[in-house]
Amino acid sequence: MAKKKINIQPLGDRVLVEPLTEVEVEKTTSAGIIIPGTVSDEKTNHGIVIAVGSSKKVKEGDKVIFSHYGYDEVKIGDSEYFLIKEEDILALIK
Repeated sequence: MAKKKINIQPLGDRVLVEPLTEVEVEKTTSAGIIIPGTVSDEKTNHGIVIAVGSSKKVKEGDKVIFSHYGYDEVKIGDSEYFLIKEEDILALIK
């Protein structure tokens, strides 16, 4: 996924994240069974950081896992993004 430049600056400890598609996020059970995206109607909780406020732990381009309940949806043009407080980012994907 190419790095996008958006003219939005999140305030405070907020982070703007572009959600990854189900194809980009491999959902596999502990037994190795791959769960297709059509089985789950739940939105992804994986994404790529597009812009950061005063965050000290994440930077633009990081892949992250965030809480299902800790974001606000933002639509910019035809694209959907999530505004997330840094404390609701659970992990960096390496």
